[in-house]
Amino acid sequence: MKILNLYACLGGNRYKWNEVKEDIEVTAVELDPELAKLYQERFPKDKVIVADAHQYLLDHYKDFDFIWTSPPCPTHSRLVISNKNKIKMKYPDMKLYEEIIFLQNFFKGKYVVENVIPFYEPLILAQKKHRHLYWTNFILPTKLTDREVRISTGTNEVKKLCKFHDYDFYKYKGKQRMNKIARNLVDYEAGKTIFETMLGIVRKEDINQTELF
Repeated sequence: MKILNLYACLGGNRYKWNEVKEDIEVTAVELDPELAKLYQERFPKDKVIVADAHQYLLDHYKDFDFIWTSPPCPTHSRLVISNKNKIKMKYPDMKLYEEIIFLQNFFKGKYVVENVIPFYEPLILAQKKHRHLYWTNFILPTKLTDREVRISTGTNEVKKLCKFHDYDFYKYKGKQRMNKIARNLVDYEAGKTIFETMLGIVRKEDINQTELF
């Protein structure tokens, strides 16, 4: 199975996939070179590309069986409303919806688009799970993880997130805020459940297709 992992960051969603299926080929796309380097260290068998994930999807979507994309969420987050008097306002980044519409209409495999619950009513219907929205072409289980916790900001925030995500975020020496990277990482149990669900559906479809002939 050939998998495309876009906006890969440190691979929170991908962390447990090999526990579900060993023979997978993962291509990860990440724009931040430092994150890409750390991702490669974490998943040495994956192909890691430093590039614009949005454009990479458009150019290479036909090469893959499963696509996971997590476009940047800050302009959609409910924090925009609570911080509106403290930040420079921006338009919501419509790349999120561009990718959803594109995958819905042109991709023949299975896909997941993950993002935060926005400050507005979502423009396209999604599956709400915990504190996230998922746009997919398959039905997700009611519960994705028992691990989701709310970690308050403060002195020990990154340290607590290191333990939660089973990763040492202090390795990161790039330009982004470390706590932002840590907070944005997908819970690996949720990523595993979604991957497992997708594989189960693909196997069932393959069996049904075989029985037709």
